[in-house]
Amino acid sequence: MSSMNDHFQSIEEIVRKSISVLYKLESCPELDFQYTKKEYPGDMTLILFPLSKKFKKPVEKIGKDIGDYVQYQLKGLIQFSIIKGFLNFIFKDDYYIHLLKKMLNTSFYDLKYPSKKIMIEYSSPNTNKPLHLGHIRNSLIGASIAEILKMIGHEIIRIQMINDRGIHICKSMIAWKRFGKGETPDRVKIKGDHFVGKYYSLFDKIYRKETQELSEKNDRSIQDSILNQARVLLKKWELGDPVIRNTWKKMNQWVYNGFEETYKKLGISFDKIEYESDIYEIGKKIVKKGLKKGIFFQKKDGSIWIDLIKEGFDQKLLLRSDKTSVYITQDIGTAVKRFKKYNVDQIIYIVGKEQDYHFQVLFNVLKRLGYIWVNKLSHLSYEMVYLPSGRMKSREGNVIDADSIILKMSSLAKKKLKKKEERKQSSEIIGLGALKYYFLKIDPRKKIIFHPEKSIDFKGKTGTYIQYTYSRIRSLEQNFFNLCSLLNYYWSNIKFDTHEKNMIKILQKYPLILKKSAKHLNPSLIANYMYEVSKTFNHLYQNKKLIDPINIIHSNICMNIIHVTGNVLKSGMNLLGIKMLDRM
Repeated sequence: MSSMNDHFQSIEEIVRKSISVLYKLESCPELDFQYTKKEYPGDMTLILFPLSKKFKKPVEKIGKDIGDYVQYQLKGLIQFSIIKGFLNFIFKDDYYIHLLKKMLNTSFYDLKYPSKKIMIEYSSPNTNKPLHLGHIRNSLIGASIAEILKMIGHEIIRIQMINDRGIHICKSMIAWKRFGKGETPDRVKIKGDHFVGKYYSLFDKIYRKETQELSEKNDRSIQDSILNQARVLLKKWELGDPVIRNTWKKMNQWVYNGFEETYKKLGISFDKIEYESDIYEIGKKIVKKGLKKGIFFQKKDGSIWIDLIKEGFDQKLLLRSDKTSVYITQDIGTAVKRFKKYNVDQIIYIVGKEQDYHFQVLFNVLKRLGYIWVNKLSHLSYEMVYLPSGRMKSREGNVIDADSIILKMSSLAKKKLKKKEERKQSSEIIGLGALKYYFLKIDPRKKIIFHPEKSIDFKGKTGTYIQYTYSRIRSLEQNFFNLCSLLNYYWSNIKFDTHEKNMIKILQKYPLILKKSAKHLNPSLIANYMYEVSKTFNHLYQNKKLIDPINIIHSNICMNIIHVTGNVLKSGMNLLGIKMLDRM
């Protein structure tokens, strides 16, 4: 068999290169590859109609040019045919052997692009309540994208911005000061973030009661309201009142301790942690400078604004009349500080879609201020998490906190496991794997309706199914070594059946899935591919005798296919933050 260069090149990559060479393009357009339909000869099909339209050439001419190029590059290991605008590639058995041998070297998916320094901001909670399902989706997306971009060679800075100041924090503080009677999380045996969240909820309850009373009778001054007391507290905080600052530090530390415990359970980590309280003054200074330069304007009450009507937006408040900052003030300062300090090539903000307008305005404000790096900022907008009953709403008390769902998932997994002695550790891994896969298999831009019970299933499209497939693979390998010996020299005259070919074909797609997932910042592409790999393997397992001591040569080939399958599953699931088990 003809040798090829050491760099693994798939059909798809060679086709892309052929289009660049044949049509003198710097970048290749999106291509539509499919598995060839059963009624036609072939293993992989390129749809030619979009290319015919783009290049204004007949499909037959484009198909033949690309086919000839690919056939030459692969030294005759493939054939091709053109049928009704479809270019069908037909793999010879030697090509399948070539693919398998390349894939046995794990560097076939070790993609090293020109490295960029990329900062990814994710999670970014407020220090007034525990993490909830929305934070889980945010954190899992961020952590997975970080791993995927790192996999293809980028330098990644995983950063968390903690919103540790502002009116929402003061709401928890004023409720605790008035009604807490000095109690602490340790004293009442409540996790710190849940403890502070209890007082945030209490504030809301009192505020709504006061609002109702004020609407019914106008004999109580608004100055005495709990909301106004929180505002006074915020003003004192910004002036540096030492008593208020000490209370603030103490309550925030309770929350940080709680967050750390939850992140540890989820396997979420950060390289850097920033605090809004350290940065918001930077934003205030930038806004005041912008006012002096005439970029912003000031209203009669002293508040500072920007007019973005020409850009298709509205007028936006940047600094209140009492000179306290708003969210966008902090974000302006944060962006400027990050580029000065880290000299990054890109910053990706992973924030829910309800903040789409906020980031559009932020980027326009920075552009108006003249920061040329603004085009290096991007907002990955993800959809909300819903319950079967509808959207979660704090005020309606139907928000599911992260700790509760982690515990529930472990409990559900425990019920699924038969071997009691392995329940505890395995149930935690299986429960978290099910949770993570359920969240990551769905495109971030689509909403999630979360059903915990549906996420753990040994037969469905779940993380559990993939974990079970992986453990089956490792068990098969162990059984093989107990019965047979591994041969690594016999590759001649090997004939593959349909199931083996399908397995090799889907495995060789892994590098392309990685690249596409990185390009679109979409872990769901990897998650769904993991399921397809598992499903294809189980078809092979059900239809083929994989360990046959009588046919040791072909058993060795099967073991090589199985080994690659296990490696790909472990690699891909690790990118999703999901641990695999050798035994289940």
